[in-house]
Amino acid sequence: MSFSFASMNEREKRMVTIGGIVAAVLLLMAVIFPLNRSVSRAQERVEHKQADLAWMRRVAPQLASAGPIGEQPTTQDSLLVTVDRAAREAGLGSALTSSEPSGPGGLRVRLEKAPFDTLVGWLARLADRHGIRVESASIDNANEPGLVNAALVLHTS
Repeated sequence: MSFSFASMNEREKRMVTIGGIVAAVLLLMAVIFPLNRSVSRAQERVEHKQADLAWMRRVAPQLASAGPIGEQPTTQDSLLVTVDRAAREAGLGSALTSSEPSGPGGLRVRLEKAPFDTLVGWLARLADRHGIRVESASIDNANEPGLVNAALVLHTS
């Protein structure tokens, strides 16, 4: 049995027409409008990021001419004193078991049962604030979660 719009009575035609209009409106509301809002938000984010990029490009020459970021050494303390003081400030004083000179501008350091996260932060601060870099490192598990034993050779830049 075949149905066509022309074979329907007037009431059925009106119901099909109204149903089609309601379906089209629901389709617009459920799919098209949210999609349009998402596209508008994405365009706003892109414009904001483009403005940020333009600002960064404007200030980049000023930042580059300002020199390296971080504090520069303010005293002429020896490498041994600087490393020891920084270790104590970072809470690694009890983990620092030995330190001995290792050639000009070098220091061999041994830490035992040091918290790994604290150790990494301490090394980053030594580099940023004092220009002391890690020349070599050997880090082993201290058989306790989060703790390590480390043998480091530090050098002034």
